[in-house]
Amino acid sequence: MNHKERQSNFEHGRAAKIGILVCNLGTPDAPNSRAVRRFLREFLSDVRVIELPRLLWLPILHGFVLRLRPRRSAAAYAKIWGEDGSPLMAISLRQGAALRAAMEAKLPGRTAVEVAMRYGNPSISTGLRKLREMNARKIFVLPLYPQYAG
Repeated sequence: MNHKERQSNFEHGRAAKIGILVCNLGTPDAPNSRAVRRFLREFLSDVRVIELPRLLWLPILHGFVLRLRPRRSAAAYAKIWGEDGSPLMAISLRQGAALRAAMEAKLPGRTAVEVAMRYGNPSISTGLRKLREMNARKIFVLPLYPQYAG
């Protein structure tokens, strides 16, 4: 089986596109305790973010952090939340739209741009799926957040 047969959404005769996945760190879906808790759980469960031994960290995370922090953090998010959502999401979407327009001007019909978040929504897997659905076969990731430097 060749690579085209393994790609169920490959369309013969349609030109493959170059995909660009603009990635940012992430943000809660809403400025409320439930959304912040979900975001913090995903973010603070990453071993690249918190390097304590899991046996030590997970009881702290689930026993204290996820019980106390979401309410306070949600209040802080509510103060900066705008009509377009969180500032990070709004700015990321504008950056994605600007890059999409610039790429379309340079390479009409040959590129696809999606925005994704490392933690939260839209996820990186969702962004990759959308790019593949748009027939992107070469995908570049453009991270807009600091990389691991521990």
